[in-house]
Amino acid sequence: QVQLVESGGGLVEAGETLTLSCVASGLTFSYYAMGWFRQSPGLEREFVATIGWLGSTQYSDSVKGRFTIARDNSKNTLYLQMSRLKFEDTAVYYCAAAKGRYEKAITSEYNYWGQGTQVTVSS
Repeated sequence: QVQLVESGGGLVEAGETLTLSCVASGLTFSYYAMGWFRQSPGLEREFVATIGWLGSTQYSDSVKGRFTIARDNSKNTLYLQMSRLKFEDTAVYYCAAAKGRYEKAITSEYNYWGQGTQVTVSS
């Protein structure tokens, strides 16, 4: 059974840094592209960042230059370092896994999802 468990969310002030983690089990982590998505109340889930097998990355324009996605295949763990946080970054953040080598930015391409972790940025 595949499980993705996010952690690291919380309440921070604008301008601060927060790092999310996602531990995967039940799959061969190194063979999956991984991604972070987020969803705010009343809005659709949106792409944040993705990383392929070998570390190639892609970011949404709204977080490029502020967020960094990384993976540690030896620990089956995905990370998202979020710097210079803004009020509009407030959302539930989801970790997701997609079969395939290359990074993927589309929600429907992902096979497995975590339960999400809340990030709240106060202005």
